[in-house]
Formats: sequence, C-alpha cells, structure tokens
Amino acid sequence: MQSMLDSINEWLKELLIEGIILNLSGMFDQVNQKVGEIAVDIGTTPAGWHSGIFAIIRNLSETVILPIAGVILAFVMTYELIQIVIDRNNLHEIDTWIFFKWIFKTFIAVMLVTNTFNIVMGIFDMSQSVVSSASGIIVSDTAVDMASVVVDLEARLQAMEVGPLLGLWFQSLIVGLTMNVLSICIFLVIYGRMIEIYLVTSIGPIPMATLANREWGSIGQNYLRSLLALSFQAFLIIVCVAIYAVLIQSIAADEDISGAIWGAMGYTVLLCFTLFKTGSLAKSIFNAH
Repeated sequence: MQSMLDSINEWLKELLIEGIILNLSGMFDQVNQKVGEIAVDIGTTPAGWHSGIFAIIRNLSETVILPIAGVILAFVMTYELIQIVIDRNNLHEIDTWIFFKWIFKTFIAVMLVTNTFNIVMGIFDMSQSVVSSASGIIVSDTAVDMASVVVDLEARLQAMEVGPLLGLWFQSLIVGLTMNVLSICIFLVIYGRMIEIYLVTSIGPIPMATLANREWGSIGQNYLRSLLALSFQAFLIIVCVAIYAVLIQSIAADEDISGAIWGAMGYTVLLCFTLFKTGSLAKSIFNAH
C-alpha cells in the first residue's frame, strides 16, 4: 500500500515538475516579443510605420482639411488686419508700412499652412533620429526565459514536496495568464501612440492657420507643443525599456523560484505602468494640453 502511494506521489511530482517547467518556458514569450518590437516600432517614422495609413492621412489632410484651414486663415488674417488698423488710433494714424507688415505675415501664414504636412513630418523625423541613436546606446537584451534564467531549476524542483510544487504550478499558471494581458497592454501603448500621431497629423493645417494672430495663436502653439510631446514620448519609452532590461536581469540571482516568478511579473507590470505614463509626462514637459 505504501509503495503504491509512493508511486502515485512520484508520478504526481513528475507531472507537476513537467508542468511548471513548461509554464515557465513559455511564460514570457509574448511579452518578450512585444518588448523586443518596441524599439523597432517607435524608431519608425509615421511614413515608414504603415505606408497605407500614411497615404490615407496625407490625402485627407491635403484634400479635406487644407481647404477648411484656408477659410480659417482668411478669417484670421482679416481679423488681424482689422486689429492692426484699429490699433493705430482708429484710422487717424495710418502708416503704409503696417500693410506691408500684414502682407508679410499673411505670406508666412500661407506658407506654414500649405506646408503643414512637411513641417509635421520634419518634427517626427528629427525625434526619430534621436530615438534611433538612443536605442543603440541604452537598450540591451530584454528577453526573459524563466526556465533557463533560474539556476538548476529542475534539480531544485525535484527537492520540493508535492504540496509546494502544486502551489508553484498554480502560481506559474496565474502569472502566465497575467503576462498575456500585459503583452496586450504594451501593444495598446505602442500602437495607440502611432494612431494618435496619425490623427493629430491629419488635422494639422487647421491649428497652424491660427499662428499668425496673437489671440488665436495659442491654438497653433499648443498644437506644436503636442507634436513635440508625441514625438519625444518615444524617447521616454526607450528609457523605460532600458530600465526594465536592467531590472529584469536581477531575477537570475533570486534563490526563491516563486519570488523570481513574481519579481519578473512585477517588473513587467512596472514597465506597462511607466509606458502608460510616458504620454502624460511628455505633455507636462512640453506644457501641451
């Protein structure tokens, strides 16, 4: 009877060990893939990220939004001319140079509006150059394989009893499911930022049409600050990934298998949290609303 119980115990133990190793081996696969893609995705310009979407956004901006921006610009510059004339003592002190000044401002405003798409792409090209340089310096290996990171994993599992092994199996299963959710969160941050870039870019000529006027110009100024915040958010994301890469390597020194599993998950949760915060942090830095 005792030998039968020992055989069942040994069989169950081997089954749990095999299940734990299997869970740990594939636990970080999706997260590793998403984190590895971060540097590639955010280091790509809007034109290079998805050429089909880029072509649609450019067409909408130049054929639908630009005419509306032209109407707004005509209103803004007419309002600007009225202000210039009124400011000169209600037409009692009219100098010819103020009309040349207005013509020059109008010319500059028209140039800005008609070249808005090129200006926006120039801002993102500049930031992506910074990101590409930074990613080559600070981003290291972020891939994690718990089955190979934890030293002598199978031998340490063999030394454990069935009860602790059962608990560890449940923990590895729960953490594995959580990691799948976290990989979706990383996907949402990276792809959500790119879609936001396309949305902001598509409507660019309208806020740019307000830059020439002192009262309306805050709209265009805030738009430019938003562009800078969006572009340099990529740099903050790269820094977050670099910090994660350093932290995640420390789990190899953890003697407690359970602690290593939860520690790795904790670092990944921290990465997701900081990635979500990069957008608001970039906007606060550039004072964009």
